[in-house]
Amino acid sequence: MNDTQNTPHGTTPRPDEVHIASARLSIKPFSADDAEAAFGCMTPTLTQFMAWDPPATQEAFDRIWQQWQVAATQGTEFVFAIRERESAAFLGLTGLHKLHSDYPELGIWIREDRHREGFGREAVSLVAQWATHAFGIRRGFTYPVAEDNRASRRIAEGLGGVVVEQRIAPKYHAVVYRIPAQSMAHVPRTGPQV
Repeated sequence: MNDTQNTPHGTTPRPDEVHIASARLSIKPFSADDAEAAFGCMTPTLTQFMAWDPPATQEAFDRIWQQWQVAATQGTEFVFAIRERESAAFLGLTGLHKLHSDYPELGIWIREDRHREGFGREAVSLVAQWATHAFGIRRGFTYPVAEDNRASRRIAEGLGGVVVEQRIAPKYHAVVYRIPAQSMAHVPRTGPQV
């Protein structure tokens, strides 16, 4: 294996076998059971700092998440539903995109009424730790974020990320962080991961 590239360790994990957990969170690949809750949280104010806008209808969103499931089965990207471990309340989504690129991309959103509880950083760090081990990610991750999204920028910076690029996106100016894979080893694991 070449240490300068991200290459999978053997086979891609089957989505139905993936469960990432901490004392507070249960993170699993997105399923039909998550669709209604997720769609209900996708508001214009939530997505103001995201590259996408809320789907117009549940049916439009259904077409989107069904594509996520195909990509997870193929091992090219994973979109995870984040739930509270104890209550199973839906909290948001986190993604691992462009999985076979040199620097896979991390993303996150947490429902608006649950902001400022630390769920975003915890979920991103858990998914990055899982991906580092499951796919042998050696170099690290990218984390694009709107320049004005201070909360999301703090997540990247808290995980050792540094700005490596600036972009002008259709909705906002963005910065791209690079989060080294080695920094994931320093984030405490807070629960079992499968």
